[in-house]
Amino acid sequence: MPQGIALYCFIAAGGATGACLRYFVTTTVDSLFGKHLPFGTLAVNVVGSFALAILYGFIERHDLADSPYRALIGVGLLGAFTTFSTFSVETLTLLENGLWQRAIANVFLNVGACLLAGLLAIELMKG
Repeated sequence: MPQGIALYCFIAAGGATGACLRYFVTTTVDSLFGKHLPFGTLAVNVVGSFALAILYGFIERHDLADSPYRALIGVGLLGAFTTFSTFSVETLTLLENGLWQRAIANVFLNVGACLLAGLLAIELMKG
C-alpha cells in the first residue's frame, strides 16, 4: 500500500470522484422520484453499503489488506459517496417540520435497506 503523501493522494482522488458521483446520483434520483422523502440519499446509502461490503469481501478473499484499493475506493470514493451525515440532517429536518411519519420511514428505509445491501454483498462474495 502506498505510504505518506501517496496514500493521501489515493484517498483524495477517490474522495473527489465519490463526491461528484454522490451529487449526480442524488440529484438524478430526486428528480425521478421527487422530494417527498430524500430518496437520493437513500440510493447512495444503499449502493454505498453494497459496494463497500463487496470491496471488503474482495479484499479479504484475495488477501489484499494492504492494497491501495482500500484507500482509493473504500475510504476515498465510498467515504465521500455515502451520506450518513446528510441522512441525519434530512431526518432531523423532517422531524422539525412535524413530518414524523416521513422521518420514521426515512430511518427504517435507510438502515434496513443498507443492512440488506451489505448482507447481500457478503453473501455474494462467499461465492
